[in-house]
Amino acid sequence: MRHEERSQRLSLTLLFSAVFLAFFLIIGLISAAVIVILIHRDVLRVGRSPLQADLIVGVIVLSCVVLGTLLTGLLSRIPLGPVNKVINAMNRLAAGDFRTRLHFGGRLSGHPIARELTNSFNTMASELENTEMLRSDFINNFSHEFKTPIVSIAGFAKLLKRGNLTPEEQREYLDIIESESLRLSAMATNVLSMTKVENQTILTDVTTYNVSEQIRNCVLLLEPKWAKKNIEWDMDFDEHTISGSRELLQEVWLNLIDNAIKFSPENETVTITLCERGGNTIASIANRGAAIPPESRELVFRKFYQVDRSHGTEGNGVGLAVVKRVVELHGGTVSAESGGETVFTVSLPTRSTV
Repeated sequence: MRHEERSQRLSLTLLFSAVFLAFFLIIGLISAAVIVILIHRDVLRVGRSPLQADLIVGVIVLSCVVLGTLLTGLLSRIPLGPVNKVINAMNRLAAGDFRTRLHFGGRLSGHPIARELTNSFNTMASELENTEMLRSDFINNFSHEFKTPIVSIAGFAKLLKRGNLTPEEQREYLDIIESESLRLSAMATNVLSMTKVENQTILTDVTTYNVSEQIRNCVLLLEPKWAKKNIEWDMDFDEHTISGSRELLQEVWLNLIDNAIKFSPENETVTITLCERGGNTIASIANRGAAIPPESRELVFRKFYQVDRSHGTEGNGVGLAVVKRVVELHGGTVSAESGGETVFTVSLPTRSTV
């Protein structure tokens, strides 16, 4: 398959090279003809007046130039037409028209390399269009999510400022202010985490540590959330060590466990399993609740994507994108399955390979 692809690209390169060679050959021949005519113009003066001879020379030279221009113009359409089409499409894409698509006509459309180019370009344009839509949705969602706690904090702060409240009311309002402040902090932290891992290409703080203990600590950190829903935990796994960034992987477990709590009904059980297989450490976090639609199981890892478009649940579509990026930085994979229960599975090399 690779040999066939090389042959196809070589044939396309030879075609363009032949066209450009013919282009320069025509220019050379026309130039040579003009030079010869100018050198031997004395022959044309025999039996003619100097004015007639110069006029004939001028007409011949002009004809050569016009003919050469027409031939090179027509010939240049073969290689430069598709190139101009690609450049124009790229310029429209750069200007923000993400609905731009590339299509070649004629025989070129059937060439495998041309098809590969159009497919790659159109896939890129489609991804940019989807990302732009998700970004716009994120801005709207994030504005909504940010505005709600800010309004709550301001409202209850005004009530406290007025006074004449019972101690119970004061505690209630302060609890709401604290809760909404933490909610704002969590949203800002997620966005900052996404920015941080997006710009990171290598891991610089790799250590070997007990990942089993880290997962248990993450569950304890989230106790206020799962205690409210009376969630039980099934975490029957042995001690496992892993090489990786302790700080970044903690973000992974916190996001996945927080999601499991968020989407679990009350009085349910969240199951966490941890094992080693084929040189990888595999962690699975499963919860019962609303299933993720099949068409959304890959999209949930994209920035700003939210399955729930009604804002019925907290979140801004960043947490799982952070999870995916961190796992990829470690050379691992993450996947989601959803049927009777929703299971997120993370597979990481036990020993760092990055």
